[in-house]
Amino acid sequence: MSAQSSPDGTEPTNVPLPGQKKPGRRLSPEAMSAKFQAFVAQEEGLPEERVRVEGLRRLAGGSSRLLWSADVAIERDAEPSSLQLVLRQDPPGRIAEGRMGLEFELLKAAASEGVPVPRVYWCDPASGALGTPFFAMDRLEGETIPRRLLRDERYAPARSELCGQLGEALARIHAIGVEGAPWAGALPRPAGGDDPALSEIDQVAAGYRAFAVEPHPVLELAERWLRANVPRTGSLGLVHGDFRLGNFMFDESGLVAILDWELAHLGDPAEDLAWFCVRAWRFGADHLPAGGLASREELLAGYRAAGGAPIDPAALHFWEVLGNFKLALVFITQARAYLDGAHATVELASLGRRIAEPEAELLALMEEAG
Repeated sequence: MSAQSSPDGTEPTNVPLPGQKKPGRRLSPEAMSAKFQAFVAQEEGLPEERVRVEGLRRLAGGSSRLLWSADVAIERDAEPSSLQLVLRQDPPGRIAEGRMGLEFELLKAAASEGVPVPRVYWCDPASGALGTPFFAMDRLEGETIPRRLLRDERYAPARSELCGQLGEALARIHAIGVEGAPWAGALPRPAGGDDPALSEIDQVAAGYRAFAVEPHPVLELAERWLRANVPRTGSLGLVHGDFRLGNFMFDESGLVAILDWELAHLGDPAEDLAWFCVRAWRFGADHLPAGGLASREELLAGYRAAGGAPIDPAALHFWEVLGNFKLALVFITQARAYLDGAHATVELASLGRRIAEPEAELLALMEEAG
């Protein structure tokens, strides 16, 4: 789980987690361009004068990563190339050890399974080139803002196609082989080899007790309900971990690419499907539980049609309850960061006031289950 996801569809906020350092000093764009140019030349085995980096600029978006746009021209004898890239970089002082290299490898594995993702080029997981880990990937054309998808008339054709496309993408993600993969050892797994549902409950409950200073009886009730209704988990698989509106790119025809793999882990595939159905990701289109785009049944049908394993509706319901339990913790940590003065922003204050929303949804979902 992450205390860093921002559910407003705009640029998310970096919320510090326990033990993280304060942000350090960033390189200037000029210095960063020069260092990146030298890095590319070294990776390509070329003299530095045969690589040119232009137009480096910071992009909006990313929850716990910095995003940069850059154009790179490479003068090879046989095959000169011009690349339009995005650099995905850990912020100074907030390095997630090993995660950048893992995310890079996961994107390569996803591409090999036919998942629509940006093509990746080079990765520096050890922070030697730019001061913090980063990797470079294709800069794609498209949109990510959920409210535009759900409300703009130009995206009406996309809305009719996306549920099936996203179900197919999830089926392909969950089919990616983990055991034996060179990156398998770096993939987070359920704590102590426990059931993924119990492991997730324990993690969220521990976070709630660490951050919440005021009582939340609904969350206490939800924890008891979750522990009493843990579903049987079949075979574990690769889980994207944050599959929702805002974390994929679309255009007028539908899905362009699945983004933001930083929370990927080994778990129950039902977790991804249920997280997509959490009410906060519907952005007001509450009559369509699957991301404001379709019904849960339509999402599951698209998933099964693409080869996804059957999902028990009771398991989907459980993971949706757990998703709202997790989201309540996200809001609690955002409120705490604001109240403690760690990040005195209006965004955190406003999101911190929304703790009652997942609590209300938890009550409704538990009552629905009987």
